[in-house]
Amino acid sequence: MKTKLFVITPPFTQLNTPYPATAYIKGFLNTKNIESVQADLGIDVILELFSKKGLIDLFQSINQQPITDNCKRIFALQDEYIKTIDAVIQFLQGKNPTLALQICQEDFLPEASRFAQLEELDWAFGTMGTQDKGKHLATLYLEDISDFIVECIDENFGFSRYAERLGRSANSFDELYEALQQEPTYIDSILISLLKDKIETVNPTLFLISVPFPGNLYSAFRCAQWVKQHHPEIKISMGGGFPNTELRSLSDARVFEFFDFITLDDGEVPIEELIESLSSRAESRDEKRYKRTFLLEDGKVVYKNNSLKHDYKQAYVGTPDYSDLPLDKYISVIEIVNPMHRMWSDGRWNKLTMAHGCYWGKCTFCDISLDYIKVYEPVAANLLCDRMEDMMQQTGQNGFHFVDEAAPPALMRALALEILRRKLAVTWWTNIRFEKSFSKDLCLLLKASGCIAVSGGLEVASDRLLKLIDKGVTVEQVAKVTRNFTEAGIMVHAYLMYGYPTQTIQETVDSLEMVRQLFEAGILQSGFWHQFAMTAHSPVGLYPEKFGVTKKTEKIGTFANNDIDYTDSTGINHDKFSFGLKKSLFNFMHGICFDYELQDWFDFKIPKTKIDPDFIFNALEEGNDFSTKPNAKVVWLGGKPSVEAFTKSKKGNTWEMMSFTFHDKKESFNIQTNKNEGEWLVDILTKITISNAKNYTFQEVKTDFETNLDDFELFWYSKPVNTLREFGLLVL
Repeated sequence: MKTKLFVITPPFTQLNTPYPATAYIKGFLNTKNIESVQADLGIDVILELFSKKGLIDLFQSINQQPITDNCKRIFALQDEYIKTIDAVIQFLQGKNPTLALQICQEDFLPEASRFAQLEELDWAFGTMGTQDKGKHLATLYLEDISDFIVECIDENFGFSRYAERLGRSANSFDELYEALQQEPTYIDSILISLLKDKIETVNPTLFLISVPFPGNLYSAFRCAQWVKQHHPEIKISMGGGFPNTELRSLSDARVFEFFDFITLDDGEVPIEELIESLSSRAESRDEKRYKRTFLLEDGKVVYKNNSLKHDYKQAYVGTPDYSDLPLDKYISVIEIVNPMHRMWSDGRWNKLTMAHGCYWGKCTFCDISLDYIKVYEPVAANLLCDRMEDMMQQTGQNGFHFVDEAAPPALMRALALEILRRKLAVTWWTNIRFEKSFSKDLCLLLKASGCIAVSGGLEVASDRLLKLIDKGVTVEQVAKVTRNFTEAGIMVHAYLMYGYPTQTIQETVDSLEMVRQLFEAGILQSGFWHQFAMTAHSPVGLYPEKFGVTKKTEKIGTFANNDIDYTDSTGINHDKFSFGLKKSLFNFMHGICFDYELQDWFDFKIPKTKIDPDFIFNALEEGNDFSTKPNAKVVWLGGKPSVEAFTKSKKGNTWEMMSFTFHDKKESFNIQTNKNEGEWLVDILTKITISNAKNYTFQEVKTDFETNLDDFELFWYSKPVNTLREFGLLVL
């Protein structure tokens, strides 16, 4: 029997772009000539719900009359919402750009409580174009409807998550199981009707559900439940980020009333083995092969890993394939007007990975004992570029988000050089560590290749805690690196953390002051505070005694096991800092309130900061180290100059000179050298130009110069070379 696969992401992840797991799997299945169809049921449900017909049904289906004045107002204005919804969705899909003019006049959309924040943000619209302002107002309009849904229809609704509470730290399956015995919710009924159509159209033999986050878990079970009830012949498997981190010690047999298999870690070989075991003639279960797979045998949950196949190297997993997904129907929203922060929700991004795992792999809060971080394997730059070109052709879009744990600087350099060599016009961003190898010149190269933003973990902006985290960076180093990115025109987002084990109140306050100074210096554009969570697979979770914390229980749950309850030896309640940290950051991201006292953000007494008010300013004043390593690559990004020879006379002496005119994208500039140096310069610029496959090292350039000329250092630090350094002569 031929296996046909149906691969889905259940609601909800993102509105603007598909979560990439199904596209990765489909790309791999293509390499094996295995037929598959994929769907993102999240965007399908959203588009069904947020439509004229959807809102008419919604307002007629309320379970509970509006209680708050806000929802009473929305209910009273329902005709206005029904009238405008289709046009707004089309606008957010990029199909109806002229609507921005209507939206921005602010008498087109009905407004409820989400619009109250606008008065505070009026200044921001001076820097936003009409399209962006329209997107932001349309986003507030959708959020108002979402507030109504939560109050009157389904308390579990959220644009990027659904019933997330049921998936978070669900050590026991009881609550989720009980929820699944209830009548389907309003959102469930939309999901099930869409799923029914797709199952009947695709008619699969194997149904794969990717569950990346806790906010997809409940919907995944609802999908599996319906298929089990109506198409028991279809086998169902779950994979993805949630089971990989949370379900590694699964033992509750009731889970297998919904799923036949749950696979862990990289999905390629486990899925291949499932297909093999379902189609194989091996009757006896002992003959069947599985890779990292849970299943039920004799009423008990068993974990099978008897496959003889090794996981595939990254070169052989194929190019992610987005076919089947409605790429023109995703909606771009702008929740926060900050230009970096919006990138997660605005624009369509092709997702790719530069390297499997993390090359650092030491951070003590991170799940570094799991394969998806522990097993590090980079992808060659030329193969990455091949995949980028394939995906651009397939999707018609040239934006890429590299979804790495941390992209390696050397690979980013190689990728940027390859993009420039191939003359690709792409836009890309990724996640990094704030390594000191991100020099000014490397940042300029990345920018030239299309890199517009990076995100990275500053975590706790305190050197003592960064050392305890084993982050391998200092606050001072982070400041210098973020300055290099910012000056190159690349935006920077910082992940921030509070409540790390043994963190004192003083350190939290000092950390906030460091963040304030980084924003005030203009070298951070965006950030997000996360409260520390102790996870089972991190060094803190594995060896809590080393970090001054105690687990509240050693008991292992029968369902999810990742987040661990613990007590910190300091006894501090870090929850109380949450609101003040987030509110201050929201204002800093909009470039305001740097002059507020830190105390102003909190409604309880905090100690004064011990950080020098000029700490970051002084760190940046120290300047960069200009020494160049002999094996550094020297690259010329500019074009060919026009050259003229001329003579120069002074006090009876005559010199033969050369004048070079270069045309940069923004301006033209001129340099002059003597004849010998000029002739060498013409030759070397041809050799080190970006289009050449061979990269020349600094030592090779120096040796080349010294073959016929003297004193390379004197020439290298001269005015003509300094001018070239400003316009694309890079040392990497």
